[in-house]
Amino acid sequence: MRAVYFDCFAGLSGDMIIGAQLDLGLDFESLNQQLLSLGLDGYKISSRRVTRSGIAATKFDVEVDEKSHPARTIADIRSIILRSNVSQNVKDRAISVFERLAQAEANIHATIPDKVHFHEVGAVDSIIDIVGAMIGFESLGVDRFFCSPLRVGSGTVETQHGTLPIPAPATAQLLSGIPVYAGEVEGEFVTPTGAAIAATLCEQFGPLPQMRIAGAGYGAGSRDPKGFPNTLRLVIGAIESVNTMGSAPVGYPSTFVSEEVITVIETNIDDMNPQIYSFVLDRAWALGALDVFLTAVQMKKDRPGVLLTVLCKPEAADATINMLLAETTTLGVRYYQTGRRILERTIETVETEYGQVRIKVARSGSRTLHFQPEYEDCARLAAEAKVTPLEVQSAAIAAYRSKLKI
Repeated sequence: MRAVYFDCFAGLSGDMIIGAQLDLGLDFESLNQQLLSLGLDGYKISSRRVTRSGIAATKFDVEVDEKSHPARTIADIRSIILRSNVSQNVKDRAISVFERLAQAEANIHATIPDKVHFHEVGAVDSIIDIVGAMIGFESLGVDRFFCSPLRVGSGTVETQHGTLPIPAPATAQLLSGIPVYAGEVEGEFVTPTGAAIAATLCEQFGPLPQMRIAGAGYGAGSRDPKGFPNTLRLVIGAIESVNTMGSAPVGYPSTFVSEEVITVIETNIDDMNPQIYSFVLDRAWALGALDVFLTAVQMKKDRPGVLLTVLCKPEAADATINMLLAETTTLGVRYYQTGRRILERTIETVETEYGQVRIKVARSGSRTLHFQPEYEDCARLAAEAKVTPLEVQSAAIAAYRSKLKI
């Protein structure tokens, strides 16, 4: 899997991320065309080559006519992103970042996310930065995200709320639980936008993970302090994980897998109309769940209940938790991060006498471990041919075995 490492020796901001992506080869015109589908006006983007303490870097800029852009709510921003022509993956990631920002602002101002009016972080430049960064990561083929401890800076910063300490309250809220340090140079080095992107996407914060480096890009910050390379470095490359649980027993060779961190969200419910579960499960899938399942449990006062469990990427956790709190009768949820190992999975197609059937294939390197016809294809073709799904499944298995010559 392709991964990126945020090397934040000089902090992190949205424009620095896009600058580093452009330095890595992101096509500027392609980025611009996708951003135009947001339907925003009153802004102009540009990029240029600069140096920061002798390091060549790319500076990405967004020039905005602030008077033409009102303050926006999370609902306004969600609508802007959803009606654009960017991919669903970009939409989901960008919305997750803004939802995390909204939650942080709500916590700071003792309100709820839906009532937060974005100003600095919600202006058009932040929409461009966040959506643009998600476009960039997708274009560069990044699947996993890692980050160094963040240099946040020190001193104070001027905002629409007045003079605030560094890190700003929203930034500090977003970086809760994440390793940070001040550094010796005064100033704001991590913006709320940069903090939200890292907190939403990154699964680990620490040293550079073991990876095969494919390239490194440098995104320049606005300031150029003497003797200080004010840049963000994005290191991109492949992470290959293998079974590290010890030697496999005889007959079970080590299996090549991908490792990732996921979030497990759970809640026990014993007082909800069962008809609602179907709706809630559909909403969880729409928010990016990796798996959703119900388990029968015995609860207090001898009541039969349901344990509702959602597995998701860390960046989808906040939206999923908020949905469960709003759409079910639960009064609280549990959540924690855990690791999982997954086989490489691909979808292939075989031709049968009934029509084309997709085959889900699990592999370990070049070795096929097992495969299974897609049930929906088999059921549809069986209905059309007036045969049983088992007959179509058997035909698909035989066709795939023939393809593998086994």
